[in-house]
Amino acid sequence: MKVLWMKYKFFTVTIPIILLIGGAFYFTAGFIQPSPKKEITIATGSKTGNYYKTALEYKKLLEQDKVKVNLITSAGSMENIEILKNKKADIAFVQNGTIDNENTKGITSLASIYYEPLWVFYKNDGYSIDYIIQLISKKISIGKEGSGTKDLSLNILKDNGISEENSTILNYDNNKAKEELIKGNIDAIFIVSSHNSDIVKELLEDPKINILSFKRAKAYSRKYTFLETLNLYEGTLDLYKNLPDQNINLLSTTANLVIREDIPEELTRLFLKKVKEVHNKKDLFAKSGEFPNTNNMLVELNVEAQRYFKNGDTWLEKIFPFWIASNIDRLKILIIPLLTLLLPLFKGFFPLYNWSMRSKIYRWYDEIRAIDNDIESLKPEDAKEELEKIEKLRSEISKETKVPLSFMGEYYNLQLHIDHVIYRLKKLK
Repeated sequence: MKVLWMKYKFFTVTIPIILLIGGAFYFTAGFIQPSPKKEITIATGSKTGNYYKTALEYKKLLEQDKVKVNLITSAGSMENIEILKNKKADIAFVQNGTIDNENTKGITSLASIYYEPLWVFYKNDGYSIDYIIQLISKKISIGKEGSGTKDLSLNILKDNGISEENSTILNYDNNKAKEELIKGNIDAIFIVSSHNSDIVKELLEDPKINILSFKRAKAYSRKYTFLETLNLYEGTLDLYKNLPDQNINLLSTTANLVIREDIPEELTRLFLKKVKEVHNKKDLFAKSGEFPNTNNMLVELNVEAQRYFKNGDTWLEKIFPFWIASNIDRLKILIIPLLTLLLPLFKGFFPLYNWSMRSKIYRWYDEIRAIDNDIESLKPEDAKEELEKIEKLRSEISKETKVPLSFMGEYYNLQLHIDHVIYRLKKLK
């Protein structure tokens, strides 16, 4: 009966506490966002373009973290924006300068990831072209419909008074424009692309093709805040072939990543980690760590991207794999009620522990005292029966009373009290 009573007392204390903690967890769990679906869709450019090649690098890294990545090809930046607006993709590559806050509702910027120079190649007719205005009356390809190349090229041509009224403006893709230029069917082409582009390298090697060096590059960069001036020095691309064969002033925009505002923070953050891993190295135009960055963006920066570039990885991400850190972070809302409950419980833990240990000893005193109180009224012939009873009680105590060493003093006090009762009973005999 004593054992049952002790168990009853224990459960009457612990069960309400457990129920209270469980109820707090259940209530706060309603405020926790569910884990996001591990899938991202990226709008790139054509399969031969640098956007697509870069997206393949992201795909490889993300899939190592069990994220499914879908790629959608397109004509370029302008089409990618429409794909995002129609929610057919989560993230897209765009050329900086093609969009701004006025036409990007629900879309924010993630990062600039690398330089994209504007290359103006023209047919070598035995003379050099130093200014865009010299292309008046020429046949010029400025990129296909939906591309950022076309958007930037039209602005540059307009600044120099060139339009469809005084020149032939064509919308070829880069491959066709290259072929037509080599054949001599057109006079010039505008290409916005990384220096790693095979088309750029091929045209630089062709003696029948020249490249325009922007003498007024600084002026253009002042007018368009998203443009920067780059210097491509003689022999930079290939020292053996001496490509290019002279120093060239280039205008350059940057390749940007934009994202829908409704994409979960966890996916946004993980994606940025992979972007940093791909683009933080030194290359032809960029210093180590220069990219990714948030410079000269015309579209508002994503809140999570701003937080990531300012603070970097969280301490949880430095300790745990990303998804474990993410889940722990999501559960942080549970910490507040948990701490609220645990602090007073922690304060009461040691007194409760001491009480539970001592109660294992003190609960026997009721029976010992009852025997002790009856000794005065016992007849000598009844003493033997009481001795057997208390010896049996001592054996029961020895088997059932298990306490830590720190409580052995109370245990041996109990034994002494039993010896005292036995002594009185024997004296009575």
